[in-house]
Amino acid sequence: MAQAAAGGPIVVGVDGSGAAMRAVRWAAEAAVRRSAPVRIVHAVAPVTVRAPGAARVAVHARDAAKRLVEQVAAEAAMAAPGLVVTTVVPMRPAFEALLAESGTASMLVVGPTGLGALPGVLAGSLPAKLAAHSGCPVAVVRGSGERRRGPVVAGLDGGPLSEAVIAAAFEEAANREVPLIAVHAWSDADFAGLLPESRRYLGWEPIEEAERRVLGESLVPWQEKYPEVALNRLAVRDRPRHVLLEWSRRAQLLVIGHRGRGGFDGLALGSVGHALVHHAQSPVLVIRPPAR
Repeated sequence: MAQAAAGGPIVVGVDGSGAAMRAVRWAAEAAVRRSAPVRIVHAVAPVTVRAPGAARVAVHARDAAKRLVEQVAAEAAMAAPGLVVTTVVPMRPAFEALLAESGTASMLVVGPTGLGALPGVLAGSLPAKLAAHSGCPVAVVRGSGERRRGPVVAGLDGGPLSEAVIAAAFEEAANREVPLIAVHAWSDADFAGLLPESRRYLGWEPIEEAERRVLGESLVPWQEKYPEVALNRLAVRDRPRHVLLEWSRRAQLLVIGHRGRGGFDGLALGSVGHALVHHAQSPVLVIRPPAR
């Protein structure tokens, strides 16, 4: 799948919950900054049982869904006058519907629990599944929904998606007119298995120096492209999920890749992504890889 469709809409999945409405407001603000339209999606799973009254139930569900998206669209338009808003009610499961939308979207936006999910449900949740498989970046709008003036924080690890994460993070910081914190965290476990035992007594200083140099070099061209963005670099030896979860208490947005350099090929969403999608205290933007 493509990373994102240039000029495509920002697609937001809704289910009538408070979390979904916070996602809609977040999507509307993002659309205004990008001069993009918003597409509101509420999927209705088709009725598969054959029983008396099943067809009537399906019609009622679709009518209720249409009323919901119309109401949500009106609220989005009120929050952002002039915003172009369209709606759609696909008759298919939410994951399938939003995954299909991701092929032409510039971004998918969802709340933290997923459409129809029970609060607190983590395993197999819709946001994590979308972050793992979407054809475009996925924003999971976590937190209270209150606007923060904190920085945009990018989680970088030198992996194949770092360049795309940096690009997205600089763009978000520039659009929001806030500083960017580029965080590069690694743990001993990242390197312990790669170093011969004879070198481990030398300590971690050479590795720290190399990691800081890689971080600085990767940011130079983007600083030149976005000179108006105040950039702070942070390279620390700590577990990435711990560092980024702490930053989520102050950041207005975290930007990460869907899987880091240490991820296994079979994992569609890395452990850091899982932790942030489920536990961050700020919205999380997950960058997906380009099509192969």
